Amino acid sequence: MPSVGDFEQLILLALTRLGSEAYGVSIRREIEARTGRTISTGALYTALNRLETRGFVTSRLGEPTPIRGGKRKRIYGLRPAGEEILARTYESYRQMSAGLGVRLRSQKSS
Repeated sequence: MPSVGDFEQLILLALTRLGSEAYGVSIRREIEARTGRTISTGALYTALNRLETRGFVTSRLGEPTPIRGGKRKRIYGLRPAGEEILARTYESYRQMSAGLGVRLRSQKSS
């Protein structure tokens, strides 16, 4: 059964939140805004490429825009396999963390 690492999970979650018009900068901003982590562009694109190779993500070139000097953005989306692995991972975390809220809050205040 395939699995994905923490950073890849964050990317899949960002793609889910952003929808069908997600691109590198918007993905990076989403992750940074929600996690407080600084994401390097190189690490992001390496992980996106890996996720695409594994069949979890798809990409296509968007239309050229004058704002980008005629350059095209690479648009990313979640494939069914990506949705499935994200749902499975999310459910695993949910089951493992059930009932731990009180204990984790008490550890935080210690």
